[in-house]
Amino acid sequence: MCGINGIISGTIQDKEARIKAMNSRLSHRGPDDEGQWVEGVAALGHRRLSIIDLSEAGHQPMISACGRYVMVFNGEIYNYADLRQRFNYPYRSQTDSEVVLAAWSEMGHKCVELFNGMFAIAVWDKQEKTLTLVRDRLGIKPIYWCHTPEAFCFSSEIRALTTSNLISGKLDEASVVDFLRYQTVQAPDTILKDVHLMVPGTILRYELSSNQTGVETYWSPFRAGKKTPESYEEVKREVRRLFFKAVERRLVADVPFGAFLSGGIDSSAIVGAMAKVSNRQVDTFNITFSEDDFSEAPYARHVAKMHKTNHHEIHLKPEDFLQMIPDALAAMDHPSGDGPNTWVVSKMTKEAGITMALSGLGGDELFGGYPIFNRMVTLEQRKWLWHLPLSLRKAAGKALMALKPGVASTKVMRLMTMKNYHFEEAFAISRQALMDPQLAGILRSSSLPEHNPVRWLRQNKVNETGEVLSRVSVAEMTTYMQNVLLRDSDQMSMAHALEVRVPFLDHELVEYVLSLPDAFKRPVTPKKLLVDSLPDLLPDYIVNRPKMGFVFPWRDWLKGVMHDFADQRIRTLAQREMFYEPGVLDIWHRFLKGDPSVTFSRVWPLVVLEETIRSLGQ
Repeated sequence: MCGINGIISGTIQDKEARIKAMNSRLSHRGPDDEGQWVEGVAALGHRRLSIIDLSEAGHQPMISACGRYVMVFNGEIYNYADLRQRFNYPYRSQTDSEVVLAAWSEMGHKCVELFNGMFAIAVWDKQEKTLTLVRDRLGIKPIYWCHTPEAFCFSSEIRALTTSNLISGKLDEASVVDFLRYQTVQAPDTILKDVHLMVPGTILRYELSSNQTGVETYWSPFRAGKKTPESYEEVKREVRRLFFKAVERRLVADVPFGAFLSGGIDSSAIVGAMAKVSNRQVDTFNITFSEDDFSEAPYARHVAKMHKTNHHEIHLKPEDFLQMIPDALAAMDHPSGDGPNTWVVSKMTKEAGITMALSGLGGDELFGGYPIFNRMVTLEQRKWLWHLPLSLRKAAGKALMALKPGVASTKVMRLMTMKNYHFEEAFAISRQALMDPQLAGILRSSSLPEHNPVRWLRQNKVNETGEVLSRVSVAEMTTYMQNVLLRDSDQMSMAHALEVRVPFLDHELVEYVLSLPDAFKRPVTPKKLLVDSLPDLLPDYIVNRPKMGFVFPWRDWLKGVMHDFADQRIRTLAQREMFYEPGVLDIWHRFLKGDPSVTFSRVWPLVVLEETIRSLGQ
């Protein structure tokens, strides 16, 4: 795992100094090695975290044997050993990076369709004077880019782009609204006006002669096919085969590795499969809290004992977390409402001597682990409600809010006031943090921009993806998962030079599960298809436990030990030009008083946003 940088410009003369500065800004991503390559209009930089072939032969930027291509690569290609035999190439290392370069030398960018893995690839073609960027199918590894009058540049992180002094670093106000709605900014936008995030499964090509960019899609979950298996038994066998294959592929490493273990279904399945296919004892890591309501320790201990892992419990007190918060926020390359959770577990895992860890991220999205799956099925079955008069629906919504005030009732009210039922809008409402009336009360703007998830899902015709459960999976994967969970996983784990691998996002497993009819996937019990496929790994004690998710006791902490920290930042944000101060402070005070419609996830993003603005020097 690494960090990559690049600048293409025919006018900038100090590209070498700039690329070195960008590399230095990414030192946390790659402490093992660094390299620069500068020739004519192009400059490429690389920071290396050595995982496969730890020798100097893996140094990047890497130049092809023919001398035409120069590459920087971030990620892992899990099937590289098989691909290595396919290409007649004078290899000088045992790295997966050189296999990428060998494949590119023979096939050009079409080779990416052969790769199973997570990757961000940049290749400069010295002959054609073109730069090609590739992002992996599910968006596990990021590539940020900007195109200014002076240059085209890219990086693994936004902060390296700002270090280049080639971008303005100005906030995009529409993206600020997107962040407050959804605790992130949806790709291809970012919090900055002139910086973009490559969409997963795409290839971007920049041509120097025309100074133009073009983007093509090589893979998309929106294009999932449809299968009609013969039986449920056949489906279970195939899910099990693909899952074990995905885990086994991700155990290839020349460094110590382990797994995050919450004791939930997803992480327990990962650890169980690791224990079966690995030839060494598995290291597992679990965070415990003083607040018993948030501690998953007993479940994690059960799984660890079951599979005889070398289990590590990390006990976290509020005071400990408060001390870590400034560093966690400083490590946040792009604002997120959920990042510190991953920062803490990554820090503790790395300090235990682990360089690579497997995570259960993606299991909920693929196998229907969130309540929204059944909720969306119910809404689809009750579309007739939107044929009732709007006045009647409003009255019903208001009655529910009066009877049971809170976030859920607020969202039902918003659903009831839609003119017509639309899958995209209903899904977006379920994922929204601050609702539009709340935003109108804290922003000075008289109008709010379009909802990006709604636009994105309509643009990609999510309604043509398949049956309801597959549509929800695709919507979750391409919004919340990619733009919150995976972004957090990358930036917060790499802050500690820890590589995180996600077997549930093996594209072969994803394609198969998305192709299945709803009849095989309906989560009548928690993640039924996954559990039925792995009965030996998932005992009833784990399957039927209360679902908690990996969350910290934010509500208690923000009202207690973290109150002053949050209060100071929220008050500063409230005074900024974009915000209406009384409205912001009202949201904060209502949270502190226990208003059920203002949960911690509505106020914590305000703290994060202020930290982001400060980090930009604004």
